[in-house]
Amino acid sequence: MTPRSPQSPPDGRPQDGQGRNGHDRKGRAAGPDRAAGQQRRPGRNAAGAPPERGAAVGRGISIPLMRGLWRTRVLGAWHVPAHGPVILAGNHSHDIDGPLLMGTAPRPVHFLVKKQAFIGPLDPFLRSIGQIAIDRENADRTAVTSALGVLEAGGVLGIFPEGTRSGGDFAELRAGLAYFAVRTGAPVVPVAVLGSARQGRIVRALPPLRARVDIVFGEPFTAGDGSGRRTRSALDDATRQIQDRLTAHLAEARRATGR
Repeated sequence: MTPRSPQSPPDGRPQDGQGRNGHDRKGRAAGPDRAAGQQRRPGRNAAGAPPERGAAVGRGISIPLMRGLWRTRVLGAWHVPAHGPVILAGNHSHDIDGPLLMGTAPRPVHFLVKKQAFIGPLDPFLRSIGQIAIDRENADRTAVTSALGVLEAGGVLGIFPEGTRSGGDFAELRAGLAYFAVRTGAPVVPVAVLGSARQGRIVRALPPLRARVDIVFGEPFTAGDGSGRRTRSALDDATRQIQDRLTAHLAEARRATGR
């Protein structure tokens, strides 16, 4: 099923109005960030999970930085549930996609980041803002435990399911996203980042300064068949389902933004 246009809520309210999922007029999540029915207090994380306050600091740093360097346009942020565990699944065509999502998502996000980025002074900095190092080539139990801890604590986990920078079109997905979604039952919110792959004239490694970058959040959905089974065939089916939903959202986001 093709997601509804992300430009405005189905009841016709404007993007900056009170969101259906409990966000205020600035797109911030209202109320305590915890899963429905959980008794865990805000700021208390499950064993192995990075502290949410670190991700909140990272969000605070990213907001002025990303919005100062580029003209970010955010659509559909009201789709992100204000409470409980959520997985943001974004396309990935540039290294700044992660910081862009951190600075535009309505809640603090813990991203799974390739371990190669954790070098020198970046290592303690990335860990201090709640990001999770992951070995993409081998089974990484520590990263998996931390990511599951984020969701168990009712937090937001960010994943680029393509596994690495690519054409940003969800053409090939790894099974990690399906595993986290099926095991925890957390809803998946598709995110399309459009415009970040352009090459700047002054700093060629970055998009042109003050260029427009669109971040489009789609409708949340639940992956899998509801049984919670994590067999290889069940995860393969869930991965195909997720890929179909992400691809459909990307196509809709391009239509909505004219890209």
